[in-house]
Amino acid sequence: MTNDTRTGAVPVPTVSTQTVPTGTGDARITWHRAPRAARLVLAVSHGAGGGIEARDLRALAAGLPAHGVTVALVEQPWRVAGKKLAPAPKTLDAGWRGIWPALAAAGLPVVSGGRSAGARVACRTAAELGAAAVLALSFPLHPPGRPDRSRAAELLGAGVPTLVVQGGNDPFGRPEEFPDGDHELVTVPHGDHGFAVPKRADITQEQALAVITAAVVEWTASLR
Repeated sequence: MTNDTRTGAVPVPTVSTQTVPTGTGDARITWHRAPRAARLVLAVSHGAGGGIEARDLRALAAGLPAHGVTVALVEQPWRVAGKKLAPAPKTLDAGWRGIWPALAAAGLPVVSGGRSAGARVACRTAAELGAAAVLALSFPLHPPGRPDRSRAAELLGAGVPTLVVQGGNDPFGRPEEFPDGDHELVTVPHGDHGFAVPKRADITQEQALAVITAAVVEWTASLR
């Protein structure tokens, strides 16, 4: 669909789903394709406690295609199979590797991303898969209350341009806890691990999601 200059209509993405067999079971990609020629693919997966219905993933799928970015929301095989608990990290990594050829099939640069556990997978596999960059949403720097169990090495070892988007009140790691590194970090004020903000905050939920979308739009535009 294209812009209608007479009505000012905004082009909308084409949405479709694709089942992808992997060595750990069938995965599923929900494609939100850019209405005009895409310049890159942003592939983002869910965390260990939820799916692609997460508010930040939905916001990116709604907002990025108009900026030339096709968004691929990826459901890992365990989620497609209806299981309640995520498998071990090595199994998540294997699933992501199995999904990758479908993400790269169009020949466009692919940004590897995810939220929480999905962000860890993206960081761990980015270099070997040839990802153009990594988007880490709500990166779980450590388990709540256990800063001694840092996962910073995964983030710092991504080996490609990385953007971290972190809630200001994320118990898995507040922005000020993150180590210095080559990554960029954007704070969502008052946001928790799911980027929810309390009603008493000086930012609305809609504004919080706009912070995320605007940051990712600007960052992806800078990737070459």
